[in-house]
Amino acid sequence: MSWMAKLYDTYESGTGLDLSDENKLMPISHTLQNAHINIVIDDDGCFKRALVLEGTQIILPATEKSAGRSGKLPPPHPLADKIQYVAKDYSGYGGRKSCFFGDYEKQLNAWCSSEQSHPKAVAVYKYIKKGQVVADLIASKILYVDENNQLMTYWPGEEDKNPPLIFKVLPAIPKNKRQNKDKVEIEPGDALVCWSVEKEGEPESNTWRDERLQQSWIAYNSRTGDISDFCFITGNSSPIAVNHPAKLRHTGDKAKLVSANDSSGFTFRGRFTDPNGRQATSISYEVTQKAHNALRWLISRQGFRNGDQVFVSWAISGKTTPEPLESTWNLLNIDPVFQEKTEEKENSALDYSIDVGESFSNLLNKYMAGYRAKLDPNEQIIIMGLDSATPGRMGIIYYRELLASEFLERMKKWHYEFAWPQRFTVPTPESKKKNAKKTVWSVSSPPPRNIAEAAYGNILKSNEKLKKGVIERILPCIVDGRHFPHDLVLSSVRRTCNRHNCEKWEWERNLGITCALYKGFYLRHPQQNKRREYKMALEEERTTRDYLYGRLLAIAEKIEETALYVGGENRPTTAARLMQRFADHPFSTWRNIELALQPYMQRLKSNRAGFLVNRTKELDSIFEAFSPDDFTSEKPLSGEFLLGYHCQKQAWQNKSNQNKENE
Repeated sequence: MSWMAKLYDTYESGTGLDLSDENKLMPISHTLQNAHINIVIDDDGCFKRALVLEGTQIILPATEKSAGRSGKLPPPHPLADKIQYVAKDYSGYGGRKSCFFGDYEKQLNAWCSSEQSHPKAVAVYKYIKKGQVVADLIASKILYVDENNQLMTYWPGEEDKNPPLIFKVLPAIPKNKRQNKDKVEIEPGDALVCWSVEKEGEPESNTWRDERLQQSWIAYNSRTGDISDFCFITGNSSPIAVNHPAKLRHTGDKAKLVSANDSSGFTFRGRFTDPNGRQATSISYEVTQKAHNALRWLISRQGFRNGDQVFVSWAISGKTTPEPLESTWNLLNIDPVFQEKTEEKENSALDYSIDVGESFSNLLNKYMAGYRAKLDPNEQIIIMGLDSATPGRMGIIYYRELLASEFLERMKKWHYEFAWPQRFTVPTPESKKKNAKKTVWSVSSPPPRNIAEAAYGNILKSNEKLKKGVIERILPCIVDGRHFPHDLVLSSVRRTCNRHNCEKWEWERNLGITCALYKGFYLRHPQQNKRREYKMALEEERTTRDYLYGRLLAIAEKIEETALYVGGENRPTTAARLMQRFADHPFSTWRNIELALQPYMQRLKSNRAGFLVNRTKELDSIFEAFSPDDFTSEKPLSGEFLLGYHCQKQAWQNKSNQNKENE
């Protein structure tokens, strides 16, 4: 339960932060819901008007049981709730669902009769007692009835493509539960009603925004708690929670981190005599409310979502931390506030002719220095991963507590070791074309989501489990500094060699990612004697066989591309078409590529003689660097040849860019 103690501390710290109303932590004894109908009444409980709400989330008072309600007799919320709870006349208009008005009225009456009652709650109670909620909504043309005076569940006008708003905002009933299978039906009883109480001189009429009303309910609810017991988080005797909150990832999320049904099961039999499991552990109602509210707040602000899987990292103080699952590109571009000035000389222009690693390292150091200035070295950073195997149960799949200094050092290590020029597209506002974008290659670590796509491609679209598994395996490499999985590197290399299995932009992106993974894997190789470092620039002095073969392929492709351009042709080059075979049988395939180059080289002799001479010199220098046995070997190439290929191409591109800048 360490995670709950940390979240409880985070909540206490978060309430002291200067945040806007939208970003504030939710108060305890409240829950988040999507509201559909807003009924406006006066302070005497008289109906004034009603309107349909679209995409409106509200914070409404809730009891411990109603916040995570389920089953056949779900308990009511105290104030705002669905029509089947707040409307006494719901059944009279043919409502299909059970009506729980009695329980709702009883609970609201108890609150309004207590010392902690609030005038707005009293006004709502006066109104719902009249038993005409549905009648007023029908009169206001919010709900509609048919010729039998029964609530309509679908809009009958076949020609009318614009039905009333209520038919759009309510979720459709599953097809197997509809009475008319060919109609998109809704259930009016599911519409959640929120209240506004207008009173002269009162600036805030919406009950879900009234902080005094919220405090009134919290004070009342705290007095009606269950049995007090020892809280394992605070060490105090407090009212103990029986039902822990749900709705952590979104308002429709029913999965709980802590739950049990042991009153009728067999979990505790033979271990504990208490049917509620309090002898195992007991958490106070206040602690679990604050801890879950803090987790919900963190997920909505900075959570990384991968389907049902969620990862979140945070500092207990509530200060901003770098996101572990973001690329360096996003970190350096999204959050420039933390790039504080240092005594080092400004060097925004990367010197590609030497090694972009040094320039990139300077930028990364400045970024991390900003966080080091904000965070205390001994401050605790939490990284937590959640996932649910079933709709009702959620588990913690990853949890780490790190000191801020340790966390920042590991983040820096990941972004440095797995950095490589990556393909990005950025908007070009100066262009006259609408939504115009251009491609840039910037040094960055690849984000885990893109790594998964580079390794498995379209398989991920139909295999959610694989997608989650890849993220789970990469996160420890970032946070714990573990070795990178070799199978992911091999899979990325294989897919990148087969360049015709995806679009060109996707292949270029995969090429950058694969080079980053290969470089990072060998920097962290499990065997110390096999570790080696690759520069992010062309290493002309590197004479390893695979690296040289990669350079040869890049030069052959460049020569043919230029010849095709001169001839006004646009088609894949021989080098591109044979890349897969080249990786498996480099010597024999190179012979085919070399023979295919001859007519293109003849074409360039008359049009681009200088270009051809330079490329020929490069080919000669590479051939000289080969040892004879290495060159004639048919041993398949490793991923290193992709580094040689990419560095050779990047060197020409960067030289071209520099020439343009110098002009």
